Amino acid sequence: MVNEPVSWQENSVVGGRTYRRAALRTHLVHVKEPIVDVLQTYVSPVFEPGDFLVLSEKFVAITQGRVIHRSLVRPGLLARLLVKGVTKLKDDVGFSDPAKMQVAIMRAGWVRMAIAMVGGSITRLFGRHGDFYRIAGNRVSEIDGFNPHTVRPFNEFAMLGPEDPPRDAQAIEDATGWPVVIVDANNINVEVLGASSGVRVPLVDVRLAVLDNPLGQGEEQTPIVLMRPVAAP
Repeated sequence: MVNEPVSWQENSVVGGRTYRRAALRTHLVHVKEPIVDVLQTYVSPVFEPGDFLVLSEKFVAITQGRVIHRSLVRPGLLARLLVKGVTKLKDDVGFSDPAKMQVAIMRAGWVRMAIAMVGGSITRLFGRHGDFYRIAGNRVSEIDGFNPHTVRPFNEFAMLGPEDPPRDAQAIEDATGWPVVIVDANNINVEVLGASSGVRVPLVDVRLAVLDNPLGQGEEQTPIVLMRPVAAP
């Protein structure tokens, strides 16, 4: 991606609306850097009434300090066992990294993760997928990081996800006046985690409008996407 502060993406048409999409390139945001200050710097020059923001969960989590460095994680036997059944995705290690799986165990507890392993294995025999993460609960599926393709130094960190995405989105809107949607996005799927009250379009449409992940998955440094809905022709 060209190192421009604003990169207008191809329009997305969903639900009778055309969404103009601008990926906003930022500096390398630091752990616990005030998110409102970052947004004011990059969003203020381009925001117009009717726009809303889509923010990467990793961006929000980093500013909240919800990160764990690899040096603090020691994968145990269960983590090394669990990763044997995980598929490694292109450009994303997923949970195939024992250290990342260990972070999930630290979050959910080894008993629940062991039950999830057994339950998920059984239901996969019947064609169901994703039960491992549903049984594990504790927002394990939102854990990200330890990805070699992520911009340094965050390729060496695991990110736990925002504290409370709906609350966090509302707090940002309350501070700035800009409606916010927080998403967990990668090159495989996008999940809406929370949105503020000022978002006036269906969240299912927001998900579809960013399903190609204009936030980027590597070193783009574009954790903010400005969305501008207009009536479709």
